[in-house]
Amino acid sequence: MRVHLDCAGAGRPILFLHGIGASSSTWDAVRALLSDRYRVCAMDLVGHGRSEVPEDPSEYGRDRALDDVDEALATVDGRAVLVGHSLGGYLALAHAATRPGAVDGVVVLNTGPGYRDPAKREQWNERSRRNAHRFGVPPQAADLNLQHDSVVMDRLADIVTPTLVLAGDEDRPEYASAGRYLESKMPAARFVAVAGGGHAMHEATHAEQVAAVIDDFARSLPPH
Repeated sequence: MRVHLDCAGAGRPILFLHGIGASSSTWDAVRALLSDRYRVCAMDLVGHGRSEVPEDPSEYGRDRALDDVDEALATVDGRAVLVGHSLGGYLALAHAATRPGAVDGVVVLNTGPGYRDPAKREQWNERSRRNAHRFGVPPQAADLNLQHDSVVMDRLADIVTPTLVLAGDEDRPEYASAGRYLESKMPAARFVAVAGGGHAMHEATHAEQVAAVIDDFARSLPPH
């Protein structure tokens, strides 16, 4: 496996995905709060943390990242809950859209489903390219943040995997808007606004609250 996976605890597996320029350590506080009840695993996306850093740009991108998620899920014992922040949240939604029934539940934080309008999608990509130097990863790894189609948007109505969408009300307002949109379009999605939460609210300021919400959500799912 080309990505680093860090696991602890026992119980229903939860796989955590981080955002662009971050690493698995972004989930340390939440994982520590859940490891007495769950098998908590966090992976470093390719080009991040302790994962491989291929030179070939074709080794990056959403679809290749989803293959890495599949490999990580195959190593855990039982059907997992997939949790993602920002880019990791988009990847979690894309996984549910392209692999129906592969996981028992999805939790996403401060993210969105992408864009159906090609012009808006290219605006996102241009902004991402301009800011790539700020991500703290090799240039080719920054391509993970680019979007080339609208597969998530196109399949929202077909995603029946139970999904919890969290957005901090002190983050950019488009994340809360996206959360409400997902709740309205997905058959089994629920949106929760986190008071006082910023973009990285799971790291410190709201780690206990995020962990508690994930715990409640996981307990609501059928036994794995």
